[in-house]
Amino acid sequence: MQLPESRSLRRKEEALNRKKVRRSGRQEAGLTVKRTELLDYLWQVQNEHGHIRSEDIAAVSRALNISTIEVEGVISFYHFFHRRPSGEFTIYLNNSPVSECKGFERVKEAFEMATGGNFNGVDPSGQWGLFETACIGLSDMEPSALINFFPFTNLNSLKVKDVIARLKQGALPGEICDPVPDHIRSVPGGEKTILLRDYDPGCALAVLRRRSPESVLEDIRRSGLRGMGGAYFPTGLKWAACRNDPKSPKYIFCNADEGEPGTFKDRVLMNSLPGLMLEGMAIAGYVVGSANGTIYLRGEYTWLKDKLQNTIDRFRKMNLLGTNICGIEGFNFDIRLQLGAGAYVCGEETAMLNSLEGKRGEPRNKRYFPTERGYLQKPTVINNVETFCAAARIIQLGVDQYLQTGRPASPGTKLLSVSGDCRLPGIYEIEWGTTVREILEKCEADRPYFVQVSGPSGECISMDEFDRAISMDDLVSGGSIMIFSRSRNILDILRNFNRFFKHESCGLCTPCRAGNFILEKKLNLFAAHLAHPSDVEDIRSWGKIMKLTCRCGLGKTAPNALLTAQEKFPEYFESIVAQNPDRLSKGFSLKDAVREYDRFSS
Repeated sequence: MQLPESRSLRRKEEALNRKKVRRSGRQEAGLTVKRTELLDYLWQVQNEHGHIRSEDIAAVSRALNISTIEVEGVISFYHFFHRRPSGEFTIYLNNSPVSECKGFERVKEAFEMATGGNFNGVDPSGQWGLFETACIGLSDMEPSALINFFPFTNLNSLKVKDVIARLKQGALPGEICDPVPDHIRSVPGGEKTILLRDYDPGCALAVLRRRSPESVLEDIRRSGLRGMGGAYFPTGLKWAACRNDPKSPKYIFCNADEGEPGTFKDRVLMNSLPGLMLEGMAIAGYVVGSANGTIYLRGEYTWLKDKLQNTIDRFRKMNLLGTNICGIEGFNFDIRLQLGAGAYVCGEETAMLNSLEGKRGEPRNKRYFPTERGYLQKPTVINNVETFCAAARIIQLGVDQYLQTGRPASPGTKLLSVSGDCRLPGIYEIEWGTTVREILEKCEADRPYFVQVSGPSGECISMDEFDRAISMDDLVSGGSIMIFSRSRNILDILRNFNRFFKHESCGLCTPCRAGNFILEKKLNLFAAHLAHPSDVEDIRSWGKIMKLTCRCGLGKTAPNALLTAQEKFPEYFESIVAQNPDRLSKGFSLKDAVREYDRFSS
């Protein structure tokens, strides 16, 4: 019988041997990578080889001492990572509802005709990979696509044919891609323009020379600034919680994973005012005592990466990032870029944290706020692009000027991404309190009928509500307005929203995983003209369950558009249901019904 001491020594010996094996495995692989660098490594090998190979997975598995299954799990979570070759030219065509209204199907057919391939696969030559994808942040220029992550906009059949012909002749996507204009259509004017006014690098940071972190925090609190990504959590409260936490180091993260269909305001800010965003992040670092900033940039905005990196480099040279910023002793703050890989749910802050740590981008249980236990379990501030830009302007202009815009309960301005059936899609900076009707007039909306506010996770409004105000005490908008005329099919729009949420759900919680699936089946019944009044009630019941029990904001808001559409357009759903009862008695057999349902399900 082995003595306890002998067993203990043996265990220590075995543990030591395992460490030696792991160390030698890393040396053999010649790979040094941290878990927090996993996304960068996967992008690197995919860019080099056109896909992520089994040997790449084995190498990083050994280097990180995790199973290949765990690495595979991370890869499979993201839309833009491929385990098989995805073509010399990888084309992602946006299938958002605005794109569908502007000619998506014709453009899709044109790509297939021009390349000889079929969507959701690679053509036999291996040259063309054709894939559909959710909104790529170009809703003001639809239909749009990414080719090797370079943007191509305002597509039609002739343009597709020309682009593919030029690529076949040897042109590179980066040489022939379209410039992406900002389409800034309207600002409040004068001193009331907050975000989209002229900008000089360092104008906000210079103010910090004569300000203490406490006084800056007090101004952010006084301003009433809230998170502009849609959650609207008070920014001052968030920064104070992080500042007061004794743990260190602390981290600042900019959530640039703008994935809500119809939303592109952060794209415009990063394209036209990237320095303003960096200054807002640095101000947050000054307030909470953090030296570490990261921009989590959505994979769809890869084409913006070089511009952002160049701005970061320029700020370092100007002493606006780095050590003793602006000559302020002890004010050290720097920023790095992290590229995402196509997962809408990573816009949820805890899912983004998991992604940054090299894990699947699944939301965490809401036991702690990120300001308590965020990145690597340390205090972390996460705000989106517009929030950091607004914070920088508040410090630059002064809180009193900021408070003179908007409403008392909703001070300041808001950026709106406007798209759909209008002559002037683009970016509108409005004062809080502006009505929907005013926005529709400014963008020259074409017979607006169904207006989706704040993306698919927001709510729709009918013509009776166009005098409602965009404000915290009336109609809250995270940043987008999609306009659909009376000629558009409401059911098609809602089915598109549902497909988006079903595809983007991480699948971790049952209410979201099953709820979106069931809502899809119910919508298919409506599309096939097979729905009954009970199906309307079932949708309400399932929507309520999802809103109450889903793990994160994606599931809780996924049924919003459908539920509000039933509420605002009851006659529309009633008219569909009213056609159904007599169909079977008029020669429409059960076999016909099944065939019709299958057609819409596919």
